[in-house]
Parts: sequence; structure tokens; C-alpha cells
Amino acid sequence: MSGGRRMPVHPQTESFLELLASWTAPPPGADGPAEPTIAEMRERIGAAFPVVRRELPQVRDTLVRGPGGPVPVRLYRPAPPERGPLPAVVYLHGGGWVLGGVDNVDAACRDLASAAGCVVLNVGYRLAPEHPFPAAVDDAWAVVASAAREPDRYGAVPGAVAVAGDSAGGNIAAAVALLARDRGLPLAHQLLVYPVTDTAMDTPSWREYGTGYGLDAGTLARFMDLYRGGADPSDFRLAPLRAPDLAGAAPTTVITAEYDILRDEAEAYARRLAAAGVPVELRRYDGVVHSFFLLPEIFDAGAEAMAFAVRRLRAAFEDREWEDEAICGTTRTSG
Repeated sequence: MSGGRRMPVHPQTESFLELLASWTAPPPGADGPAEPTIAEMRERIGAAFPVVRRELPQVRDTLVRGPGGPVPVRLYRPAPPERGPLPAVVYLHGGGWVLGGVDNVDAACRDLASAAGCVVLNVGYRLAPEHPFPAAVDDAWAVVASAAREPDRYGAVPGAVAVAGDSAGGNIAAAVALLARDRGLPLAHQLLVYPVTDTAMDTPSWREYGTGYGLDAGTLARFMDLYRGGADPSDFRLAPLRAPDLAGAAPTTVITAEYDILRDEAEAYARRLAAAGVPVELRRYDGVVHSFFLLPEIFDAGAEAMAFAVRRLRAAFEDREWEDEAICGTTRTSG
């Protein structure tokens, strides 16, 4: 992680922000920029980032019983089922609890499964405002608990389950990791990629990078209100940073971006975990913005961060017999 010296915006970041501005510009003849509806934003996020998707031996959709009904899950295996069980990672997508779904992180989940040599369960949790807090956490917990208690269903190694997520998905992953600790379900690891960890929205990075850096502070504040509803803003399932005690949480990797409103709260969470005795590795990627992790086609740092995450997950799963020399690499090679 860098120190206090600000790095220049990377040329890849400048190109990305220009491209993002062109995608979100109002149509010709519009009377100024109008705030898009949730439906319009959901449509845009589905088309905004064309990516290359890696072929895998098995990708299938399934359902997991949840408190609000069946939870859609997409399962990825980097080796045929007959090769035996593998460690499992439950992945929670970002999108401010309001946008996104399994398709938006499909390429990243394929890469993670291939490079880490694990089963990945990509969770289509319920979205706000139709389903406010704690619906997303409840759905994520249902999948994590199922992976831990029914490993044969997923071809997973018993006791080798990790949780991961980016942005709002990182928030949900952190909450689920604390629930797992409290409910006696040990997790191998939690991978938190620029996670939301607080409801305060008052850090220096919120103030400095609130506009013009891809993730708009006003938009995320709006989404947080839609998700939180009337819930207590200090509930640790909303704001893991406010949990009174973080001791005993799963070993953690935290990835942040320099030019991101969420940078400071994510790094504060890493420091609090470390102070509580949790093994933590924090890595900040300089010169880049929110979303870089999911866009290796645009950001070299995205590929670097994925490789780092893979190393951390492989180390967490420990047992080398789960590894396979034929399952490696982080570059997408097939469409």
C-alpha cells in the first residue's frame, strides 16, 4: 500500500473515466443531466462492460433455499466433477445493493475459479429497494451455510469455504464472515475488494473523490438509503466497521483503490481487524478507481489484483493436494 503521497491518475484510469462519461451522458437534446431511474441504471450496468468469458468444464445455475425464497446461484468448477471435491468460494457481487447480479461478475468468477482451483458460487441475492436490509445478508448467509453444511451438493471440500465480494458485495461478505464467527461456522478466508464497511460517509476519501472518479458519492448515498431503510445505521451487518468486537473473524484480504470513496473505510476495517488479532493483508492499488478489479481488459492493476487475491485464497486453503497444475493463470483467453 502507498503512503500519504498521492499518485497521479493512471492513463488507463483516464481512458476508463472518459469511456464511462460517454456511457452515462444524457441523450442528445436532453435538457440537462437527469437522475436515471433504478430501472434505467440496471439496464445500463448490464451493457456497460463487455468482457471476455473464460470457458470452464462446468458452469451451471442452481437454487439455494433462503428465508425469502429460492436464491439463484451460479456454480463454476475449473475441473470436471469426477476429479473430486475442491475448496469453495462464495462470491457476492457489487452494485450498491440495488444494481447488478450474477451476470455482472460472471467473467471474474470464472477467472477466480480457474486460477484459484476452487468451486465458486456466484450469488444472486435480493436487491433493494424491493428487498431492503437485511435481505441481501440473509440470502448470502443461506448460501454460505449451505456450502458449509452440504459440501457434497457443490463438489466442495468439507470445511474449506471462503467468502468474497466487491463493493456492496464486500460489505455483505464482511457481514456474513462476522455472522459465521458468531454462529460457530469457521470460514477459511474473507476476500474484501473495496468494500463498504460503514454508514457514516464522512472519510477524507469520500470528500476528495465523491465526483469524477467513477463511483459517485451521491449515488452511493442514495443507494445506501434505499438499502438501509429504517435499520439502525450501527448494525454490524450494515456497518462491519462498527462491530464492537472483530476478534475471531476469518483471516482477511482487503483490496482498495487509491481514487475511491470507499478507500479509507475499507482500510480502517483492515486496521481494526488486525488490532483484534485477525490475520490481515491490505493492498492498495495506486492510480486506479473503483471497479478496476473486475476490468482486467482495461486495467493492468485489475489482473494484478486478481492474481494477488488468488495467491491469498490458495494460501488460505493450505492443502496442496487440492491444487492442479492444469488449473492456473489469470488472463482471460476464451470468449
